[in-house]
Amino acid sequence: MMLIDSHCHLDLPPLAGELDAVLARAAAQGVSGYLVPAVDRGHWPALECLSQRDASVAVAIGLHPCFAHQPDDVEHMAARLSVPHPYVAIGECGLDAIGSPLPLPQQEHLCRAQLRLAQQHELPVILHVRKAHNELLRLLNEIPLSAGGVVHGFSGSTALAQQYIKRGLKLGIGGTITYPRAAKTRAAVAALPLTSLLLETDSPDMPICGHQGETNEPARLPHILSQLARLRGCDPKELIEPLAYNVAELFPRWQCQPQITAANPSISD
Repeated sequence: MMLIDSHCHLDLPPLAGELDAVLARAAAQGVSGYLVPAVDRGHWPALECLSQRDASVAVAIGLHPCFAHQPDDVEHMAARLSVPHPYVAIGECGLDAIGSPLPLPQQEHLCRAQLRLAQQHELPVILHVRKAHNELLRLLNEIPLSAGGVVHGFSGSTALAQQYIKRGLKLGIGGTITYPRAAKTRAAVAALPLTSLLLETDSPDMPICGHQGETNEPARLPHILSQLARLRGCDPKELIEPLAYNVAELFPRWQCQPQITAANPSISD
């Protein structure tokens, strides 16, 4: 299988402390690739080592809005991107009106700087957003992204999803859709173009229904795939190749992915 976890934090505890076992469990479930976004500057060196250690792991460089950062962090990011580097995307960056220690204007300044780096280096972005969609959409209007990106952990409506899609972004679909109460998001993923969707776990966070309070990990990605297929009324096997194609299309610098050279093999949307 070509199941790819497009957003997981393998560098964070407790996953980092048992990484070999985590990857082995995921591989046994058919997961063959992992994209690990950064949360702060302190994690960048470890991510670079992780990408060198395991060819199945891709990494992104970013400053998460829910972490405190130093004034010169963006300068350090720019310096890392100005030389040969392993990063396939900018992220995780964005806006969070719920859990950030930073006031929203400061978050917007930080996000804007990272969007400009993505624009300058023609890299896709991995976006985190909670209760700040209008502000993020305004930033995306201000700074169009030729390389696109993904709104990770999407949990909104069809109408909101379409606002991001028309700006060239894809949507990261994770454990939210396994909860019956997430009616508007389940309806959205059933109706949206398959070409706009990526699978993710957001491990060690965002546990799937029935595993609340437990550490999440990439081995549970097939459960999200199964739920997506159920919502779209198809066999999970029909989704695997189109979803892998979406990852390959969005992250062309990720050389270890399955090489899909034919036209997008999506089933009809």
